[in-house]
Amino acid sequence: MKLNRVISMFAILIASVVLISGCGNKSSKEISKEKKQEITYASTSDAAGLSPIDTNDSISSNVTMQVYETLFIQDPETMEIKPLLAESYDNPDENTWTIKLREGIKFHDGTPFNAEAVKYTFDQLKDPDRAAPRASLLEPVDSIEVKDEYIVELKTKKPYGPMLAALSHTNAAIVSPTADKEDDINKDPVGTGPFVFEEWEEGDHITLRRNEDYWRDSADLETVTFKIVPEMSTAISMLETGEVQFIDNLPSDLLPRIESLNDVKVQKSEGTRVSFLGFNMEEEPFTDLKFRQAVAYGIDQEAYVNQLNGLGIMNESLIGPKVFGYKEGAEDVAYPFDKEKAKQIIEENGYKGKKITLLAANRDNYKKMAEIVQSQLTDIGLDVKIETMEWATFLDTARKGNFEMTFLGWANSTADGSELLYPNLHSDTIDASNYTRYSNPEFDKLVEESRNNVDQDERLEKLNEANIMAIKDAPWIVMEHGTVSAAYSKSVDGLLISPNGQWSLYNVSRK
Repeated sequence: MKLNRVISMFAILIASVVLISGCGNKSSKEISKEKKQEITYASTSDAAGLSPIDTNDSISSNVTMQVYETLFIQDPETMEIKPLLAESYDNPDENTWTIKLREGIKFHDGTPFNAEAVKYTFDQLKDPDRAAPRASLLEPVDSIEVKDEYIVELKTKKPYGPMLAALSHTNAAIVSPTADKEDDINKDPVGTGPFVFEEWEEGDHITLRRNEDYWRDSADLETVTFKIVPEMSTAISMLETGEVQFIDNLPSDLLPRIESLNDVKVQKSEGTRVSFLGFNMEEEPFTDLKFRQAVAYGIDQEAYVNQLNGLGIMNESLIGPKVFGYKEGAEDVAYPFDKEKAKQIIEENGYKGKKITLLAANRDNYKKMAEIVQSQLTDIGLDVKIETMEWATFLDTARKGNFEMTFLGWANSTADGSELLYPNLHSDTIDASNYTRYSNPEFDKLVEESRNNVDQDERLEKLNEANIMAIKDAPWIVMEHGTVSAAYSKSVDGLLISPNGQWSLYNVSRK
């Protein structure tokens, strides 16, 4: 694609420099004088950490999104990318991104936000010694230069189509260099966002307070509490009694109960998330395609999706319908449910009675997947048991490859297929975000070609090829493409859940 086409493709984004919808428009709200401006969110697990550089899970990012900010942001309604800490950007050539930053912003500790802070953050994200889980976001960036106090220049090795999507990712949020050098921002986060970290009592709660010196209008909420409530049924009871005002990722089996609650609203919409069963591709028998095919034929995803009360979509494509790179029909190359064929492959290849352990995080959706898959794989002749772990321990265990088969999910925060396939399945990201440890040079090449290109039509074709290759190779068995869902008190106003499942509390108030 010619450079002028690149620029015109993003012209609408530059025109949207007014930030995300509703930013700063507090005068239009009617805030109750009597209702306390505080909210408690019930989280089924504790955060793994509070540094965007050092974490890569949705539980942690729920908190970090309130404390830190990115250069760009996706509009939660349209998924259009707009400037946030950035003021504008330019592409003098297809390998150069010159970003003008907003002036007069400070981190919560008083450190100035400027080009040096951006360079510091991105250098840390790319530093192999720090081993950031989402270093892949900036892997194509060859150099980061401070041009003046408020201009930073990123140069890529090759054209990088998803650059703005990468810079809007929560793990590319800008951190205070002072705080990161002098303290542990994984325990004591310091950003530029609308809320300031107050305390973390591990296993119980995390508390944030309003940033009174925020660079935009201050948030309406004075206090935000993330309450750890491991059992969703308990969280629903607390929502009913008013002890908490907000829950998300609603469990399908409890949805009728939630929808029956008085004074509670429910949001549901198609999302970008994919949930899947992954094999450890460095261990036998999971290295054997025939074994993976047998498992794929033996799993009836529809039996799982049918239990979700509309909170999941049946589609065996790795790249889902709401993600760039999906082409209708890709799912047709997957291995359909065929129990007899699965049994035949198991028996012919000597796998009958093979002992398998399914590792599952202690979250309702993964436990439900594990129970269904255990039953189905037992039916085709395997000896299957389930092992469950607390969320942070699970992430550490899975990242190290200490499992046989496990259930994972990817929120697709950027809604770009290359930012699904590269971090999860490219061989460069083994020991980081490629939990299944999949390695296929031909697949790697296609994914790289999808990233190193600013022609969106060509990117779509490369992503489709890579998607089909991975579906056939079956390092994953897709369980479902999710919907985003939340339930909250009718006193909560302004809450909007993005298709990638993320939410900001900046525009939220209590009425």
